[in-house]
Amino acid sequence: MTLVVDTYPLGPIQTNCYVVRREREAVEAAVVDPGADAAQLRLGLAHMGATCAAILITHGHYDHLGGVADLAEGTGAPVYMPAGERQTLEQFRDFAPAAFPGRPWTPDHVLDGGETVAVAGIEFDVVAIPGHSPAHIAYYTAGHLFSGDLLFAGSVGRVDIPGADWDTLLDSVRTLAERYDRETVVYPGHGPTTTLGRELDRNPFLAELRS
Repeated sequence: MTLVVDTYPLGPIQTNCYVVRREREAVEAAVVDPGADAAQLRLGLAHMGATCAAILITHGHYDHLGGVADLAEGTGAPVYMPAGERQTLEQFRDFAPAAFPGRPWTPDHVLDGGETVAVAGIEFDVVAIPGHSPAHIAYYTAGHLFSGDLLFAGSVGRVDIPGADWDTLLDSVRTLAERYDRETVVYPGHGPTTTLGRELDRNPFLAELRS
């Protein structure tokens, strides 16, 4: 399988949204973390000749949720998200700044980690990776890891916010290191892509994992 991943930095915080297709000619796509600008995403999908088969959410922070309702309503795509953070989507306006775009939506499927989600001809393994948020999950398929805000190129997710915990975050990175190859491509919630091995070797925030 030759996975095709298109990146859309969306919204005021430029949160990465990923449109994932099994191959370039695929007529269905999975959309990961549509943080805003659903209209832009729908135009992009139309340009690709693809429809949105599912919306996959890594965690419940508002900058990853702002486009969910409009995209789901406009496409009819089911929404998958962590069970422990569904409230942040269902009560979106209680958790997002007043000026941030978005509105509430009820997810169709909630996940805890350990499941397999088959959408758009792709099977994603769902991995629990708490630390940046309590019920954070990642989606993995064929050497590609959509990590949300756990791990970035040269950095990691914030742990100075409610529900975050440094030791838990490190344990989640260990889980990924034990489970997946070093060549695994990491698609983070912000910034450029990287690989798992590069971050394990060079990321200054993961120094204690190298000791």
